[in-house]
Amino acid sequence: MKIDNSVAIVTGAGGGIGAALCRRLVENGARVVATDLDGERLDKEVAAIRADHPDAIVGIAGDCSATDHIRASIELAESSFGPVDLYAANAGVGGLGENLDSTEEDWQTSIDVNLMAHVRAAKLLVPGWIERGSGHFLSTASAAGLLTQIGSATYSATKHAAVAFAEWLSVTYGDRGVGVSCLCPMGVNTNMLNSGATSDSEIARKSAKAVTEAGMVLEPLEVADMVIEALGTDRFLILPHPDVLEFFRRKASDYDRWLRGMRRYQESLA
Repeated sequence: MKIDNSVAIVTGAGGGIGAALCRRLVENGARVVATDLDGERLDKEVAAIRADHPDAIVGIAGDCSATDHIRASIELAESSFGPVDLYAANAGVGGLGENLDSTEEDWQTSIDVNLMAHVRAAKLLVPGWIERGSGHFLSTASAAGLLTQIGSATYSATKHAAVAFAEWLSVTYGDRGVGVSCLCPMGVNTNMLNSGATSDSEIARKSAKAVTEAGMVLEPLEVADMVIEALGTDRFLILPHPDVLEFFRRKASDYDRWLRGMRRYQESLA
């Protein structure tokens, strides 16, 4: 897709990859609606970008998984800039519950934010994109959506679901003007990763260690740069960590061997 003069919505924009995406999109000529559940963090990020690009970004705080908030974000984009060209479903939650101790509430929150937020946004946007013949959906999943996440069943399962939904969107609407990309990073220097590394929970620390020891930890702006490049070529799978592709190939070629290897890796993290 063409970034210059496009209109984008980015969820989870109060920090990390979301804030970095907002900055890079604006720097490449897009106008952006940034949204995050944490209004204070969001205001700081929007103000920092607006200092250099005063007319290119607005913010709206709210729950990315709530249909009313998604609709309000779309309406704000349309009234401020024009029809939405790109929706970056970037917000995510991790570390809710450990192993099989996750509560029903943990599961529901993970499903809502990591999956249903994408579904609800697509339901509101895709029909209009089909009518216009253009539009792009960017799903931030995770390497855990292709592989797995040691320690967190809620995160692993819902990120797999996010990948599957992005695949389905592409298969179903890819020939009708709707572009779809799925971002699956491994270690990124964000609050989500860092909070796990310093958690009082041994399982949370092990989960974070599994990520940091599997490959390099990238900065959010590095990931955003790769996303901008990939959007320009309409690439579906965006893998900032090249090792993920090799891990994915090994998994697909011999599932049982891969599972045994993951169990050994888990034990090595103790």
